Amino acid sequence: MDRQQEFVLRTVEERDIRFIRLWFTDVLGVLKSVAVAPAELEAAFTEGIGFDGSAIEGLTRVYEADMLAKPDPSTFQVLPWRGSTHGTARMFCDILTPDGEPSLADSRYVLKRALSRAGDKGFTFYTHPEIEFYLFENPADPDKPLVPVDSGGYFDHVPRGTGHDFRRAAIQMLESMGISVEFSHHEAGPGQNEIDLRYADALTTADNIMTFRTVVKEVALEQGLYASFMPKPMAEHPGSGMHSHFSLFEGDRNAFHEPGAQLGLSPVARKFIAGLLHHAPEITAITNQYVNSYKRVWTGAEAPAYVCWGHNNRSALVRVPMYKPGKGNSSRIEYRGLDSAVNPYLAYAVLLAAGLKGIEEGYELPEGAEDDAWTLTDAERRAQGIGALPSSLEHAIELMERSELVAETLGEHVFDFVLRNKREEWNAYRQQVTPFELKRYLPVL
Repeated sequence: MDRQQEFVLRTVEERDIRFIRLWFTDVLGVLKSVAVAPAELEAAFTEGIGFDGSAIEGLTRVYEADMLAKPDPSTFQVLPWRGSTHGTARMFCDILTPDGEPSLADSRYVLKRALSRAGDKGFTFYTHPEIEFYLFENPADPDKPLVPVDSGGYFDHVPRGTGHDFRRAAIQMLESMGISVEFSHHEAGPGQNEIDLRYADALTTADNIMTFRTVVKEVALEQGLYASFMPKPMAEHPGSGMHSHFSLFEGDRNAFHEPGAQLGLSPVARKFIAGLLHHAPEITAITNQYVNSYKRVWTGAEAPAYVCWGHNNRSALVRVPMYKPGKGNSSRIEYRGLDSAVNPYLAYAVLLAAGLKGIEEGYELPEGAEDDAWTLTDAERRAQGIGALPSSLEHAIELMERSELVAETLGEHVFDFVLRNKREEWNAYRQQVTPFELKRYLPVL
């Protein structure tokens, strides 16, 4: 037994932890959990906990149902909302087959595999997400109008506002679990908030995002509120994105930085951006995985619909923020296409793969866009070589289906499941008769 496992067992005993929740994520990015008693923990470390994988979205087929969840002791944290006595802790798990091999359907393993490929090239992939979400006074009920907790806007200080108390409680809970928060503020929509997590390696970040979404929902419930990460919950207000900052490091050196270069960007950074732009349309079914995602992408409000990059251009898909003078290691790029309902393991895997492909193939970075891409005409965008992201989930699926990069990165099992699941979602969606259609057509047709 290694030191981390021994630390977990000792902590469980010393802090009187009665339940340990083993967490893992299905292919759609939904958190799954099974609780074990302390007496079962040592066996879980050595053998894993068996479960029926066929009951989990995308994990395995019925005739291959047996799977093992093996906890990663480095992810052990006490859950602060479960009380200080007879507490509950959690660990993320790797999913294994009965013979102990990594499951090819495990989202976490998909990202680990992508990070290993980057590691073979000498790179460590760091990420920093800015996560937006809405707070509503009422629970999710499609038959009732949503009621945001306030009418504030971007960076508004709402006196005695519910958002202040909520963000403070959520951040305290996150910090108590070892998840560092960099910024928090009110976003542009009523009841919309943003909390930014501090830079970490991509696997840690993905684990933190899954924990973050759980913490936010728990704190909301404690305060009698409802938190939603739906990409576009209200037609008349901005959607919720998850802009993510990226950098590659070679040891302690930021491989994206070159002193004296334009915007301080090294050739590695420029090729990485070129890779993101080149492959963006085909990875969009992963970075924006729901029908509702495209309501956010194609309604403006700083949601990027066009494939271009720029410096401080918030209509661009990839933005290059200014770093502070003398702090070259803070050089980074920002990918603005992600929404908050993404599976972070799969999304970071395909984004990393796209950037690495740009480096490997030596993609040329086109000229940056300084104009607001939304205000340009179609002819102006064509003249500047600015393409577009898919306009619907159906379009995104068609592009992904032809993508060798996505198929290779996800692996055959996950790739096939995502395509099948998303086709079912699109077919179910297009059969619906919406309130818009009834209101527009029923009185006149």
